Parts: sequence; structure tokens; C-alpha cells
Amino acid sequence: MEDRREKIVSVDIKDEMKKCYIDYAMSVIVGRALPDVRDGLKPVHRRILYSMHELGLYPDKQYRKSARIVGDVLGKYHPHGDSAVYDAMVRLAQDFSTRYPLVDGHGNFGSIDGDGAAAMRYTEARLSKISMELLRDINKDTIDFIDNFDGTEKEPLVLPSRFPNLLVNGSSGIAVGMATNIPPHNLGEVIDGLVVLIDNPEATVKDIMSKIKGPDFPTAGVILGKEGIRQAYETGRGRITVRAKAEIEEEKGKHRIIVTEIPYQVNKAKLIEDIAELVKDKKIEGISDLRDESDREGMRIVIELKRDANPNVVLNLLYKHTKMQDTFSVIMLALVDGEPKILNLKEVLTHYLEFQKVVIRRRTQYELDKAEARAHILEGLKIALDHIDEVINLIRGSKTVDEARSGLMSRFGLSEKQAQAILDMRLQRLTGLERDKIEQEYEELIKTINRLKEILANERLVLNIIKDELIEIKQKYADERRTKIINSTEEINIEDLIQEEEVVITITHAGYVKRIPIDTYKSQKRGGKGIQGITTREDDFVENIFITSTHNNILFFTNLGRAYKLKAYEIPEAGRTARGTNIVNILPFSPRERIQAVIAIKEFDEDKFIFFATKNGIVKKTALSEFSSIRRSGLNAINLKVDDELIGVKLTDGNSKITIVTQNGYSITFEENDVRCMGRTAAGVRGITLRDNDVAVAMDVFEEDADLLVVSENGYGKRTPCTEYSIQNRGGKGLITYKVTEKTGRIVGAKTVKDKDEIMLINSNGVIIRLEIAQISRTSRNTMGVTLMKTDADQRIVSIAKIINEDSEEE
Repeated sequence: MEDRREKIVSVDIKDEMKKCYIDYAMSVIVGRALPDVRDGLKPVHRRILYSMHELGLYPDKQYRKSARIVGDVLGKYHPHGDSAVYDAMVRLAQDFSTRYPLVDGHGNFGSIDGDGAAAMRYTEARLSKISMELLRDINKDTIDFIDNFDGTEKEPLVLPSRFPNLLVNGSSGIAVGMATNIPPHNLGEVIDGLVVLIDNPEATVKDIMSKIKGPDFPTAGVILGKEGIRQAYETGRGRITVRAKAEIEEEKGKHRIIVTEIPYQVNKAKLIEDIAELVKDKKIEGISDLRDESDREGMRIVIELKRDANPNVVLNLLYKHTKMQDTFSVIMLALVDGEPKILNLKEVLTHYLEFQKVVIRRRTQYELDKAEARAHILEGLKIALDHIDEVINLIRGSKTVDEARSGLMSRFGLSEKQAQAILDMRLQRLTGLERDKIEQEYEELIKTINRLKEILANERLVLNIIKDELIEIKQKYADERRTKIINSTEEINIEDLIQEEEVVITITHAGYVKRIPIDTYKSQKRGGKGIQGITTREDDFVENIFITSTHNNILFFTNLGRAYKLKAYEIPEAGRTARGTNIVNILPFSPRERIQAVIAIKEFDEDKFIFFATKNGIVKKTALSEFSSIRRSGLNAINLKVDDELIGVKLTDGNSKITIVTQNGYSITFEENDVRCMGRTAAGVRGITLRDNDVAVAMDVFEEDADLLVVSENGYGKRTPCTEYSIQNRGGKGLITYKVTEKTGRIVGAKTVKDKDEIMLINSNGVIIRLEIAQISRTSRNTMGVTLMKTDADQRIVSIAKIINEDSEEE
């Protein structure tokens, strides 16, 4: 027991765990997961390539079984599982994983669909041509060798790597507490970037980026924007958005999306499966068929669309919900002198360049030593040839080889190597021709020695050699860029995901708003009862109804003279009879604020204006551009008096004619130019002088080839040619435009219309009717008109809206 106690060592388990974990972490970081900045290889890749080099598996030699290669790597250099080695070798051979494959695989090495490679006993491999550039000059003392795991072999600490493989093929790996993810690049671009740095060591990352445009993935694809690339190159970290390359084709009235390239490291089969799931779950609608037509010629995924589907909307939904758009997170982490560091683009190239200087110097020194050794031998042979008879007699008179060697050394002052070379010399070297060859070889060697010494003494010559050899590699192996880079850096615009279509938007007196597709309402005959358009509470009714596109901007003008802006698609869609969503849940209205006028605007043109009219007959004109940047909280559009409110807002070109109609049946038409352009907060000027107990109810843009349609609250209406309304001066009392009686009720609205137009009427119970203008009689100004919509005793017309047909001449 005493002896046993003496062998027990007390340790703190906390310290022991910490020490062991740090040792393990460093082993993973340095010996497994991270690439070296010099050759861009992890230990397993380096060992595979070196082992294949030792086996003589060169590009011009026959393939060898993968199992033999894996066994060699395991037995000599990499004491881990065979799957770790084989999987690494397979990846080096896959042209969809490695930009410039370093292994030439023969057999099934997997596919972009995620299929695994065949077992190693079935596949064969050899070195690819470009991998020979990683190994070039390895036998010329260009790099250091270290003991393998059991001390029985020597393995390279790093490969000479005559091109910057870290950037060219990239690398990814997860160590302990850190990870690397370096994208592949185009060989020609990277070499051009290195040449910039060689010619100008003070070059900035921006200078280098003039040549290295960005990553170049083996699966091609499209990179969105340059900001992520710039950030990655300047800081070592960045996020790059990559999209699939897709084209929209049309055939027999139907569209289809053809995908020919997908983002790097995306599994094609899984991508197709994900698209099918989205279609099944109805998250993406409009796809009728999906198939993979990929073959040896290239990738081709065909997505057939339904006849009524918008191909751009479907494509953008695919980008949003699938790996057809993916993000590559760049982390340029590599080992620098055995220490992990995050490097920017210039630092990566600088470290590589410094390594290549060492490689060239060591190679030059090796060649110099070899040349000097040969020159030394030739000098001895020259001496022997100059005294050939004496040399022959000395050798013939010697009893042993050692005696002959010693005699030559003492007689002619030769070294042991020179004396041995003379003893090994064949008799044929004594001919005159052979003597001339020795002289010539010696002279060439002296020139070579001088040149090599000059290289060692001049760094500029070293850099020139690196530059020339890099350009030579570029000429042999560089190819065209595969991945396209486009300037757009914007996220997918939500508007691109919304199909553009005509919709009806209704707003009730209580502020409930909803969006309905326009084809919900079918055109009916004049005098019909209409269809139920909205279900309202007893104390609510629809006040505004208008037609617009889902992509248009909707400007809301309230009774307090404020303006708000929404996209039409931001208004929630609801069923035909649904009440909708209260506007206060969408826009930040104040308690006393309610919508009074709404217009739809596609773009904020500089030469367009917004024309306002109020209940008290006040008008104002303001440039449309002043409303382009409306905050979510809204802004002041017009300065109203306490008892006044808006009745109409129109988009004009600044040279229109304006018509204002009052509830008692009067109207005035005047030139828009009579009203000067004012700022947003101005109060405006008088448009019409109102009679007692009268208010303005409608304002519209006057058109000479159109009619003025007037609708009363009891459902009567008529249209009168605009030519019957003479142009007056702004501020007048106007002309009679409608014969208001107890039967017709007062005017609720007026519109300028044409025969091809249609209108929608809505009553206080929410019933809607759609009418063709051609069905409505054209009569003179001072008439009652005809019944447009039947109303009960407790009902009245509250709003009208005009539909402009596509073939209408109206803008």
C-alpha cells in the first residue's frame, strides 16, 4: 500500500480539464480544421496530395485505386479514420465543390444532388494537372519536412504551392471556438491581383479589387451587390448574397422558369424537394409542374407555371423561400505561423507572397549548390585532362583505389570528390570531343552560378521570377469567370412578391378599410339592385370607394388636412361582405381624424401637381413631389379653417381645367392656371362662391370630349356634355348643373366620364352596383336624369367611383 501511495499524483481536476481541453483545441485548430495561409490546405489534403506524389500518380500516368491511396495516407501520415481521408479526397475531385479540382477522379465521385461517392474500392484517382503546381519544386529543398506521427517517415510542413490556393479553391472548416469559410475565386483574377501587389507593395485592398472582382463559385450563380464582397475583403468578414441563375420562357401562352445555375453548396435534389413542399403547402401558388432535366450538358430545372401566374412574382417567391437565394458568410481565417488569424484580402496575398519569396530563394540556393558542386567536379576533370598521361601512370602505379585517390589529391591539389570523379571517369571522356563538352558545360555552369547568385542578392529579381511563373500558370490554367456579379444590393422588394392587379378599396365612415379584387363585381344592368359589397354596423356606411393597382401608392387625406401614404397591397384583403380592418390599426390617426379623400399615385413625377378642393369652396395646388417622403406619422397637406374639410383631391399636370359641383346642383369650371402653386401648409384660394345653405360636394378634372356625370342621394343621375359648361373665372357662383328636387335628393357626387367608362355606386347599407356609362342617358344641364340605383326610404347613395377601361383614351 505504501508503494502504491507513492505513485499517486494529486492534481486539481479543474486545472487538468482546462489543460487537456486547451491541448485538444490547439490540436484541432492547427492539426485538423484550419488551412495554412501559404498553401491553403488542411493537413489531410496536404497529406493526400503528397502521398499521391510519392506514389507517382501524375496526370500522365494511369489511375490507381482510391483504396490504395487512402491506405497509403493512413499508414504513413494521417492516423485517423479512412472515411475522413476518402471524403476529403472525394471533395478535391468534385468539380461542383472545388473550383479547380486537385484530384482527377475516375468513377462515381458523387453528384450535386447529394449522392455520395462509390466505395473507395470501386473508384480510382490520380493528381490533376493544376495540383502539380502545388507540388512543383518540392524536391528542391523549397520547404521543410517534419517527422510523421511515428517518426518513420518525413512529411512536408507545407507544399510549395506555386499559386495562391487558399483564395483560388477557398476553404471551410469548424475548429474549436472558431471557424473559417473562404470562398473560391477565379485563378486568373487572383494572379492579376498578386501582380498588382508585386508591382506596388503599397497597393490598397481597393487597388487589388480592381482585379479580384469577387468570389467565383464552381456552381456559378449570381452575386447580388458588391458591399458584402468589399466588407469581406477589407475586414476578413462579410455576407455575400448568391442567387440561382433563372430565366423566364414563354411557350403557348404559358410561362416557365428555367434554372441553370444554383448557389454554391446547395443540394439540387433537396432544392427541388423544398419547392415541391412549398407548392403542396400553398405557400407558393402558380406552379403547375416541376421537373429536373439536368444531364451531362449541364443543369436544367424546369418550373412550369399556370396560365394566369405572374412569373416574376413566382420567381421572387422562390428566391425568398428557398435556397435559390442563399447567403455565403465569409470568414477569412487561416493559420499564420501556426497561429489562427482573420486576414483581409491584402494580408492573405502578402503572406503568400512572402512565402513564395522563401520558396524561390531556397530553390535558387539548392540549384546554386548543385551547380557549384558540378562545377567543382568539372574543374577536377579539366585538371586531369590537362595532365592525362601523368594521371594514368599514377593510377596504374597505385596498388589500391584509396592509394590512387590519395595520390591524385596530393599531386594535383584535388578534393576527395574531384579525385573520385577522375577515378570514375570512363575512357571515352578522353576523346577531343568529350573534352570540348566538359569545357562547354563548365562555361555554362559558371554563367548559371553567377545568375543564381545575382537572384539571391536582389529581391526584385526574386519578385520578377514569382511574377513570371504566376503569369505562366495563369496562361495554362485560367478560365472565364463563372459567377456573375450584379450591382443591386437591395433585399427582395416586398412589392416584387405581390402580383400587380386591379383592386377595389373601400373605406367606411367609421374608418374600416379593405381591399378586394376588382373581378369580384360583375357589370350589371342599369336599375338593378346590386350585390352585397360590405357588411357594416347599423351606424356605419361606406364613404370612399376607388379602383387602383396593388403596386400603387395610396395617399390618404383626412378631414384635418393631413396626408398619409400606404402601398395598396399594405391594405388587408378581405371578402366581399367582410367589414375590413379599421384604418387606425394601419395608420396613426388622431382621435378626431378621419379619411376624407384618397388618391392613387404610381410615381412622384416632378411635373405633376395635387389639386385640393374643400367644402367651403377653397382650392389649392401643390407640387406632387412635396408628398414623396411622407413619414409613417403623416404630414400637413393643407391648412384648413375650423368649419372646413376636404371634398376632393386630384392629380393634375398644371394645365388642366377644374370643375366643382355643389350639393344644391351648381357647378363652376375654371382654368387650373388661375390657381398658383403653393406650399403644403398654405390655406388656398376661393374656387367657387357658395350660395346660402350650399356646400361643395365634388371636384374633378374637366375634359371637353367627356360628360359630367352627376348622382343624387336618392339614386338618380344624368350625364351632360362638358361642352355645355362654359369656362368661368375662379371664384364665381357657377351655373346650374342639376335640377335638385325632393324626389332626387341633393347631389352626393360628380365625375367626368366617357362612354367606355364604368362607375360603381354604393349606398348607406353597403350595397354596390357597377354600371356602364353608356347605359346612362345624356341630357342637358338643368334636368333630373334617370334612376341609376333603386334606394329604399331609409337608404341613400353615399359614394361613387369611376372605372377607366384599358381601351379608354383617358390617361
